[in-house]
Amino acid sequence: MSETIMTPKFRVSFPDVFRPGKADDSGKQKYGVTMLFEPGADLSQLQQEAARVGTEKWGADKTKWPKGWKNPFKEQGDKAYDGYVAGGKYIAAKSSQRPGLVNARNEDIIDEAEFYAGCYARATVKAFAYEARKDNVR
Repeated sequence: MSETIMTPKFRVSFPDVFRPGKADDSGKQKYGVTMLFEPGADLSQLQQEAARVGTEKWGADKTKWPKGWKNPFKEQGDKAYDGYVAGGKYIAAKSSQRPGLVNARNEDIIDEAEFYAGCYARATVKAFAYEARKDNVR
């Protein structure tokens, strides 16, 4: 079972939190947000949990992990989007369930103008491991 972890502060990119976004590789629409972490952000707890969950599912020998496995921690500098900075990491978080959103006063965010691309946020997340569809492995 995956542990719930609070992320460090991140900048929001591509938020699909009020309604599901476009269909993913499985053909399902999902809620999601891309979390842009500043260079030097401490992601060690998130990385440790991702490694633990992967090891629990596929074993300690990473050479035996599925060929379609994708590291969730990606380099912002590999993208040419505004706001993405070299040295920063990003994670694209997705869920089939609508996420709960609260402001600094712990009040529900229902106004879409309060949560937008470019704002800063924190999230509670759970890591999980899954195998991609075989016809979708690149």
